[in-house]
Amino acid sequence: MKKLAIIGCGGIGSYHLSHFLQFNDIELAGFCDLIPERAESFAKQAATGLTFTDYKEMLDTVKPDMVFVCIPPTCHGEVEFEIIKRRIPFFVEKPVALDLDLAKKIRDKAEKAGLITASGFQCRYSNLNAPAQQFIAENEVVFVECARIGGVPGVDWWRKRSTSGGQIVEQTIHQFDIIRYLYGEPESVFTFGARGFITDIPGYDTEDVSVTAVKFKNGALGSISTGCYAKSGAAFDSKITFGTRNARLDLRILDSVDIHGLKPAEEGSSDKGGFVVKGDGGLAKSSGGVISFRQEGDAGVLCDRTFIDAVISGDGSRIKSPYRDAVRSLAFTLACNKSMDTGEMVKIEID
Repeated sequence: MKKLAIIGCGGIGSYHLSHFLQFNDIELAGFCDLIPERAESFAKQAATGLTFTDYKEMLDTVKPDMVFVCIPPTCHGEVEFEIIKRRIPFFVEKPVALDLDLAKKIRDKAEKAGLITASGFQCRYSNLNAPAQQFIAENEVVFVECARIGGVPGVDWWRKRSTSGGQIVEQTIHQFDIIRYLYGEPESVFTFGARGFITDIPGYDTEDVSVTAVKFKNGALGSISTGCYAKSGAAFDSKITFGTRNARLDLRILDSVDIHGLKPAEEGSSDKGGFVVKGDGGLAKSSGGVISFRQEGDAGVLCDRTFIDAVISGDGSRIKSPYRDAVRSLAFTLACNKSMDTGEMVKIEID
């Protein structure tokens, strides 16, 4: 049985632990956090495993077969290099770093060591991606519009751009990543950011709202807006829209896909406008001509399970977001920060 260890027993670590507790073919062998009580809480939930405050001591003692790295954005670097030196496959939560050169060095060393890697872009494992990819393949998308509006997370390090990267890099990177995954690579960005709307959070110093204009390599354009000023879910309708000349697809990540403008099939016809009905509740056609899909299952569980299976089998081909690809999404978001800071259009360094 393969041994799994976790470095970082905070909120995102708890997210992954909740998945691991559903699996019976791995040993939860080690938990490391600078706050001992956190690691002890994980061991108590797992009813197994040793606890540590020093990750090197954990790696020496436990000798895990895989490591989940669930640490704040500014803490990346030394941890990954130590794991790579020991030739241990690893899963890193996003963003994988706040410095692009550092992320590239980690990428190159991991690949030179031949390690299986993955990153925390669980949205890539959603069942909603298949109809979205089919729609994009069969319809020429001219414009992509995205919005993610929410609030400020309740952790101190998130509130400073120097330690979180800001909302674009730490949160909305999920939207930037899924746009890349479904549609294609960006070429350049120009981003405006605004502050001063959030005045009631001590120590807060990042952008309250930003808007990014994107030029994709295929010539199409996009707009990605994000904000953390909201006090209620009614503040904005967060979604991604892929627009064509005659139809559009609205994706609400890990929730639903609605396709507008495709001619609905005639009653009794086997033609469903290019989409297959499996009879499992995944597709429904309303009287208004909207073809809808709903999220099924937990994409986060599948994301973690895919990495674990890759380590067990030695085959990483089914991992949808290896470390190399996570670096590309990091480059996309860091380019936006650079544009806000310089007031200039920024060309994206994908590789």
